[in-house]
Amino acid sequence: MTRLLAIAAVVCALCRAEAVRPPAVAGEFYPADVKVLASTVDGFLAKAKSEPAAGVVAVVAPHAGYPYSGAVAGEAYASLRGRKFSRVIVIAPTHVEAFDFTSIYSGDAYETPLGKVLVDRAFASKLSKMHPSLRLSTKGHLKTKARGEHSLEVQLPFLQRLLGDFKLVPVVIGDQSYEKCRALGVALAKLIRDQETLIVASSDLSHYHSYADAVALDRRVLGAVEDWDYLSLSRNLESNIWEACGGGPIVAAMIAAERLGAAAPRVLKYANSGDVTGEKSRVVGYSAMAFNKGTSAARPSDSYSAEDRHELLRVARQSVQIAVEENKLAPAPPLSSGVLTRGRGAFVTLKENGKLRGCVGNTSASKPLLLVVRDVAAFAAVGDPRFKPVTRDELPKLRYEVSVLSPLRRIADPEKVQPGLHGLLIRKGEMEGLLLPQIAVEENFDRKTFLDQVCRKAGLPPQSWRDPDADLFVFTADVISDSQP
Repeated sequence: MTRLLAIAAVVCALCRAEAVRPPAVAGEFYPADVKVLASTVDGFLAKAKSEPAAGVVAVVAPHAGYPYSGAVAGEAYASLRGRKFSRVIVIAPTHVEAFDFTSIYSGDAYETPLGKVLVDRAFASKLSKMHPSLRLSTKGHLKTKARGEHSLEVQLPFLQRLLGDFKLVPVVIGDQSYEKCRALGVALAKLIRDQETLIVASSDLSHYHSYADAVALDRRVLGAVEDWDYLSLSRNLESNIWEACGGGPIVAAMIAAERLGAAAPRVLKYANSGDVTGEKSRVVGYSAMAFNKGTSAARPSDSYSAEDRHELLRVARQSVQIAVEENKLAPAPPLSSGVLTRGRGAFVTLKENGKLRGCVGNTSASKPLLLVVRDVAAFAAVGDPRFKPVTRDELPKLRYEVSVLSPLRRIADPEKVQPGLHGLLIRKGEMEGLLLPQIAVEENFDRKTFLDQVCRKAGLPPQSWRDPDADLFVFTADVISDSQP
């Protein structure tokens, strides 16, 4: 009886109709004719200037129509020339269908005019079991009444022409929150055990701004990638302060790539639709990026001159004075160029007679530094919930301290935390806490105490920093005080 059941199961599997996701945007986003499509993709790859590099774990490529973004996509894929990949995981955002999980295609193949690409069903099945937010599904994959999703499909002709035969794991993210992206990134890192698996994140950047505004917005996103600060990237995208319609796929790819040994991000090319059409009033941004194994490519620390430090303290004082006396935010300080206009997190600490009077900060590099200092200084004076608002009589008594933060970097080994040098941020689920580097010095914390205290700050039990579901980030702070000469 058992043998008959086994034979019946095999027959059933053989009889099951193959589930193939047909091309949905051929003839719209890219050519539908086989010869024209092959020639178009080959042309983009031939013109690309990106040099192939060993140790590429993941790439980011745009997903607009080929006439607009194909040249940028070609740069991402050209960095893979000469490499062999037997499996490609394409992570894309949803534009067409709303759902609150990460959808791993449950079918057998994706198809383009160049032919079928078989799904790695075994890997897809394993991935779907790694976290409740990862599910086998057709959501985000199949054509709806409106149209078909393009963001994953447009990557396939490049992969087909470049790699030839490979298996595909098609992933569409419905909820681009940090926790959902982290779940995907961590799961991929646990499952990938070979050198022949590539991760592709499908993403455009800002949409429909003027050329100059788009470049400024997009450079902030690219800067966070180059700083490997995916937590700030995710926060600012979730808050709609920055823009990237595939920001979640980028974050998930960075989290996976980091755990697979990548530490060297490369922005291979940036452009926008205005560079192609000449129409610069409403443009869409595109970038090609690669994440490589190798030595960390952390950028040099910012250096603040005496004039820079004076200006930061001036802006903080003025902001507090106007907030207290006029109950409004100070005008934006002039922004030109230089270190004070870079996106950086900052805290402003107010003290009166040596005692804390207010401390508020922004850890994410959401705005130019001068604007961050203006904003958090005002809130430190009138919005810190631990204290009553500062009064006019107190203004002459206040001492100011501006702490400019470096980008956040996840640290895998807590033993490498250096109290006095590093500040700490811990995040587990929605719980988060931060301690500035000077806290360890002022309180004479050793490493373990410092780690336990940041957990308490987050509302977590001590030693939560040991929890595999918690992420520990370090940063440094350039502390600028009005008590300094």
